[in-house]
Amino acid sequence: MTKTGTIRTGIGGWTFDPWEGTFYPEKLPKKKQLEYASRELTAIEVNGTYYSSQKPETFAKWASEVPEGFIFTLKASRFVTNRKVLASAGESMERFLTQGLTELGPHLGPILWQFAPTKKFEPEDFTAFLALLPEKQDGLTLRHALEVRHPSFMVPEFAKLARKHKVAIVYAEHADYPEIADVTTDFVYARLQKGNDNVLTCYEPGRLDRWADRVARWAEGGEPGDLPRIDPDHTPANKPRDVFAFFIHEGKVNAPNGARELKKRTG
Repeated sequence: MTKTGTIRTGIGGWTFDPWEGTFYPEKLPKKKQLEYASRELTAIEVNGTYYSSQKPETFAKWASEVPEGFIFTLKASRFVTNRKVLASAGESMERFLTQGLTELGPHLGPILWQFAPTKKFEPEDFTAFLALLPEKQDGLTLRHALEVRHPSFMVPEFAKLARKHKVAIVYAEHADYPEIADVTTDFVYARLQKGNDNVLTCYEPGRLDRWADRVARWAEGGEPGDLPRIDPDHTPANKPRDVFAFFIHEGKVNAPNGARELKKRTG
């Protein structure tokens, strides 16, 4: 029996001018950047899918350039999450899910449903939204992660809803947004957003060590004891879990270094 899930560390996207000559070798052609990044890291969160649709051929091309085991997580369309009534998102959700993303095949990771900081927790509407999330698309099993950014979500009812629908609540380490570390399904999705452009490894070595311990605990089926939960009375099943940890936003210049360093620390 496997005693630990797979830990994947990564960044947001793969095209960023300051990474040229720092993360990417000098004079590496842009068309080779994904190929390079996917061999240094183990996952990439795609932000472009939030703003616009892609063609099936694009997803297939991405899949062809990365090694076995590499994962893309996709940020869901803003036309789904940025609406007053989430229960009305069915048509936009179908449009997003049928654009061809299943061309990624085994490289398709969780779908990230990111909500605006102004979006409040309205239990009835959010329940209706979660009921819209499909378990499969074109025969592929889908995994869903929710990044909520309004403090009204910091109630046990939200964690219970996520568990019922088998979706992950994103743990967002951020200066302003709620930090919710409740494990609600069989994988964990963390977005580490307190990096520093002046720190070569994005996060200082001591913080990277702490994060290596946290993701290892998650992967083994446990929980870190030092992160806040909204439903502390619930204990999740002690089973191996996949873990995704992305260095995003603050400290972006050195985010690839942070992801590489965390990868080293977690084996």
